[in-house]
Amino acid sequence: MRQILFAVIFLTALPSYSQQTLGFSLPEGVHRVDIPIEIHNNLIVVPVILNNQLPLKFIIDTGVRTAILTQKVYSDILNLSYTRKYTLSGPGGKKLVDAFITSNVTLDMPGIHGQGHSMLVLQEDYLELKNSMGTDVHGILGYELFSRFVVMIDYESKRMTIIHPDFFKPKKSYQKLPIVVEDTKPFVELKISVRDSSEITAKFLIDTGASHGLLIEEDSNPRLRMPTKNIASILGRGIAGIITGKIGRSKSLKIGKYELNNVITSFPDDYAYRDSVGGEGYSPRNGSVGGDLLSRFTVIFNFPGEALYIKKNGSFKKKFYYNLSGLTLRANGASLREYEISDVRANTTAEKAGLLVGDKILQVNGLSVEDYELSYVNNFFNSKPGRKIRVEIMRNGVKMKKEFLLENQI
Repeated sequence: MRQILFAVIFLTALPSYSQQTLGFSLPEGVHRVDIPIEIHNNLIVVPVILNNQLPLKFIIDTGVRTAILTQKVYSDILNLSYTRKYTLSGPGGKKLVDAFITSNVTLDMPGIHGQGHSMLVLQEDYLELKNSMGTDVHGILGYELFSRFVVMIDYESKRMTIIHPDFFKPKKSYQKLPIVVEDTKPFVELKISVRDSSEITAKFLIDTGASHGLLIEEDSNPRLRMPTKNIASILGRGIAGIITGKIGRSKSLKIGKYELNNVITSFPDDYAYRDSVGGEGYSPRNGSVGGDLLSRFTVIFNFPGEALYIKKNGSFKKKFYYNLSGLTLRANGASLREYEISDVRANTTAEKAGLLVGDKILQVNGLSVEDYELSYVNNFFNSKPGRKIRVEIMRNGVKMKKEFLLENQI
């Protein structure tokens, strides 16, 4: 509620902008603005006002070309008109969801105004972002912002700073890495060792809209083969549906002068991944770097200058764990504080304890989960190997108690 109220207050005090500028612009004489952000599941969420009326929340995603509204009901509230209609299809041409294009949209964030935008509007909330993140999310914003400005993401301070490129002066404490912007997306070359000490240079998409740490397209290079020790898991969700694959660890990843070891790495099943991200406009790559890695740094994107600046933060040395409980939770209810198990990974301690898909989590270690956001509850289930977890669940109207230890399977 605080976020929505802030957005409304911001709207009433909106400064004047040039009426001639299309796209995003800063007020006259202003060269940088700070915007408060939320971090959920390693993703960046910002307040946005749609068409000067509707306060919403959008994910900031370097992998997205055009702004996306995840559900048509919001644009219908504003009586927006649509210029084109698309049908998004999955494997075998199966219809997934209708999408519409609306034009001349205004998008405002604290201190920055955007007008004349086109936006892709999904008929239904097919991505189910709010359920997987545990917070209301209504859209995705990407290249329109990064193409105009230098954008700094401070994950620790939960702040995004927008800087006019002509007034950007990087501090010496940051390391500069060259990037290439292809088809509106940023790519960087990094040195990686997956299975042994053999190191290669690989091309990665820098994807703030992905919560994983490191993802590798195994078929892109024979030296990027999956480690022998791995586990099958659900990796995420795309337009084509659930993305399945394996989880392993890469021996090391070098990001400039920084080296990260035993990095949790996703290896998607090719058919599931290609249907979700491939197709027209797909730029060849070896993989992507997502939020679990990026959040260990303060990151500055300079698309106009094709550069990335990084400085490690307090999370840099945090150990890499992957879902120590084997449980995936879905947030439901009006307040998104009702948690249901949507997946139980095979051969985990949670499965052996008898937890099932559909069970509703009521308490974790004596704490009522309705008092906490999904990210906080997930932290219980991914805190450290060997920790004892006691849960109270509801199954078919009957309360039950289960107990298990967190286990690191990789």
